[in-house]
Amino acid sequence: MAISQPRFGAEPEPIGSAGPEPLDWDVELQRRGRLRLRTLLGLRWLAVAGQTAAVLMVALVFGFDIKLGWCLGVIAASAWLNVFLSVVSPGQRLARNWEAAAQLAFDTAQLGVLLALTGGVANPFCLLLLAPVTVAAATLPTRQVLGVALVGFVVVTLLLFFKAPLPWFPGRTLELPRLYETGMWAALVTGMGFTAGYAWTAAAEASRMELALAATQRVLAREQQLAALGGLAAAAAHELGTPLATIQVVAKELLRSSPADDPVAEDARLLLQQAERCREILKTLAQKPETGDVVYARLGLAQLLDEVVEPYREMGPTIVTEIKGPPGEFVPDVRRLPEVIHALASFVENAADFAHSVVGVTGRFDEESIWVEVRDDGPGFSPDVLVKLGEPYVTSRPHGEGSRSHHHGMGLGFFIAKTLLERSGAKVTFGNDRDGGAVVEARWPRARLEAEPAL
Repeated sequence: MAISQPRFGAEPEPIGSAGPEPLDWDVELQRRGRLRLRTLLGLRWLAVAGQTAAVLMVALVFGFDIKLGWCLGVIAASAWLNVFLSVVSPGQRLARNWEAAAQLAFDTAQLGVLLALTGGVANPFCLLLLAPVTVAAATLPTRQVLGVALVGFVVVTLLLFFKAPLPWFPGRTLELPRLYETGMWAALVTGMGFTAGYAWTAAAEASRMELALAATQRVLAREQQLAALGGLAAAAAHELGTPLATIQVVAKELLRSSPADDPVAEDARLLLQQAERCREILKTLAQKPETGDVVYARLGLAQLLDEVVEPYREMGPTIVTEIKGPPGEFVPDVRRLPEVIHALASFVENAADFAHSVVGVTGRFDEESIWVEVRDDGPGFSPDVLVKLGEPYVTSRPHGEGSRSHHHGMGLGFFIAKTLLERSGAKVTFGNDRDGGAVVEARWPRARLEAEPAL
């Protein structure tokens, strides 16, 4: 039987929404991959300055025979393009993808013409042809990258056949073997492909990680907001208790001093009923407060496990919690951290989603560490997924196949849970039990999770 991956954690869901909004990775990458026009102009000015300095150095310092006028004219074309773009368009706006690709293609062609006037592929500065393609690969979608790369390939190929002699001392020429020039062409084409591929992969991974971390921040903000709402409810229950008691005392006095058939007595009875109802509501709100108050900011390790597993006891499998520690040692109290509760709950949810019959949640402690282990008797992790767990957008069941909830996941749940736990100081490990089933463990240094002693 094939081993498959449980779904780790519900995807982030904004408060008050019907459900999580789907994340279109291609759309996000394209949206985030655009360059500011100012950046393109700055890179082109840098190229103009470098090209001018190189040409003047070759002609005036080394005294090489070079078509100086033609070269300066080609460089001036880039400078005039920058002037034109600076006038017609504000530099702070984002360049559209096709616009950025067109400008990078122009830079490639302009550099190609300059190289053709100065030796073609024999010119050592032909290495600079890799720059526009690399910039495109790091910032633009695949279609535009391929377009700029195609322009680069055509330019390098033309430089192999159509070129002026390499600038050299007057009256002398430097002829390189054709085989060497062909080798330079092959090196340029290969380098263009490798550097563009490397830049595209690195930029795509960075963008994916940025989106995943943004989702993690949304989940953490949501949990902290819920915790703040719980604290507000507890504070309201505490602060409103005294005014309600006063209202009840006054209403009782009015009821006692008024005849039974007096309308004031009827109003007093109604006031007493509503005041009692308010007290019951506030009592309910205060039953599980989550506030920064020292009384509620700590809970026992067993209470932590109970709070984590309680929402999932009706999912189907039996959920068993237990605490293990050195004999005779008191079970430590831990800090109530919303991110820890959310992350552990996502592990329990997914274990219950894919377990056959039993989910075990064990809290352990010793003198140095506190750790929580979630174990199920389900199919466990598939080997190909196990090696990538912890990375964003990793899932073998995008449509929830085989799970009880049939949740459509994006592969962010485990990444979010793992990131939240690591930010709290935990080390998260995962694997498969020898007898089958998935095992996830979060281990904290005791000082990072244990609550401070109560005064």
